[in-house]
Amino acid sequence: MGPILITSLQNSPERAGGSSPARRLHAPGGILLISTYELGHQPMGLALPLAHLEQAGYLPESLDLSRETLDMKRVGAAGLIAFSVPMHTALRLGVRAAEHIRRENPQAHLCFFGHYAALNAVELLEGLADSVMAGECEESLVDLAGVLESGGDPGSVPAVMRRGDHRSALLRRQRFVPPSRRNLRPLSEYAALESGGQITPAGYVEASRGCLHLCRHCPIPPVYHGRFFVVPQETVLQDIARQVELGAGHVTFGDPDFLNGPGHSLALAREMRRRFPGLSFDFTAKIEHLLMHAGLLPELRSAGCLFIVSAVESLSDRVLEILEKGHRRADVEKALDLCRQAEITLRPSLLPFTPWSTLSEYGELLDFIERGELEQAVDPVQLAVRLLVPPGSLLLSRPELAGHLAGLAPGTFSHAWRHPDERMDRLHRLVSATVEAGAQDREASEKTLARIREDFREIAEGKRQPPRQRPGPRRGRLPRLTESWFC
Repeated sequence: MGPILITSLQNSPERAGGSSPARRLHAPGGILLISTYELGHQPMGLALPLAHLEQAGYLPESLDLSRETLDMKRVGAAGLIAFSVPMHTALRLGVRAAEHIRRENPQAHLCFFGHYAALNAVELLEGLADSVMAGECEESLVDLAGVLESGGDPGSVPAVMRRGDHRSALLRRQRFVPPSRRNLRPLSEYAALESGGQITPAGYVEASRGCLHLCRHCPIPPVYHGRFFVVPQETVLQDIARQVELGAGHVTFGDPDFLNGPGHSLALAREMRRRFPGLSFDFTAKIEHLLMHAGLLPELRSAGCLFIVSAVESLSDRVLEILEKGHRRADVEKALDLCRQAEITLRPSLLPFTPWSTLSEYGELLDFIERGELEQAVDPVQLAVRLLVPPGSLLLSRPELAGHLAGLAPGTFSHAWRHPDERMDRLHRLVSATVEAGAQDREASEKTLARIREDFREIAEGKRQPPRQRPGPRRGRLPRLTESWFC
């Protein structure tokens, strides 16, 4: 089986596929990989394809536009330029960069790869992109480079789809190699662990790719269709060792769900603890997996786990059912208790703005955070997250979404929707501005959350009230990464 790979070439001789870019792909910088945003960590979307290309004898260069400016000298030297777009923000920023690059280097072959590239393949291929990839695609990126270099037809690469070709997207297990990080920006420029008053450089690894589950709002199920691929333990450990050499004292496991393969994950955590006894880590897991594998939590804590991110999304059982999250509000409360017993911080990610969420539910969420003393565990940006409905989203098949959509506007890469209660849309605008201001001022999360409560009261009651004075946290500051993420 092959990776998701959708390709369309333009007929113009100035577009990719001509002899000029093909001849220079093996030269230093003949291939340029670009990341625009990857949750604040050193981008795996660059490190893994760099490794595959280097092992094939290429000398690729990379740019992380979240940390450096667009280098037009490198752009001009490249015959193949590939954009890593694993999320919506990354895609929008990538398209903006690609528009400039297309003007400066019209002969380069522009490729977009990642979840949001696949979801938006039709629009990308009608505009900027010469090819689109997603899924287990790093080996196919090497194949694409080889075909372009020889002047061949990219359609000969396995699983290539042309515009108008409606074959099903395919996945295959590829050969995993340790990611290449030698030419990336230093770890010190990325999100770090803040714990116990100390700032520790943080690395990023993946023990698996894809996901077993089919949550309706997530961009991964339309790409992986309920499949996931385990990365060999030694490959992950080699990547961890390299990042420890580069200064990491903490690592984030960026798997969509670290507990999709609990045996693999526990064995990896044990061996990591044996080889790197001072290293701490965090991971992401579904609420239902935390309940299902509750017995593993104490050992994971002993192995160095400081916190777990879990997609709580909502406290509304109706919203959770529409999203097909696999848990209910009561399960969230159980998971919080289990993590506290294991002395692991549970950091909820949230989706408070959907067409079905109500104003009273938003207030209830704020109360839940306050009663549970979760102000430090919830990044303020989580209270401003609004549902994205990209093309291909599994949510489009839910009847509850009918009547809410306002169309797919070009360049937005998402279906617009309006809330039936206009107060929710006004609240979203207010909260978003508050979160942005708090982030710019580096405000403590508790203070930003207090101002969000004022925003809520302004909408719900028609007046702003000063935040209630509350005692400081009873415990020390909870461990967290220094950069909050958003989609």
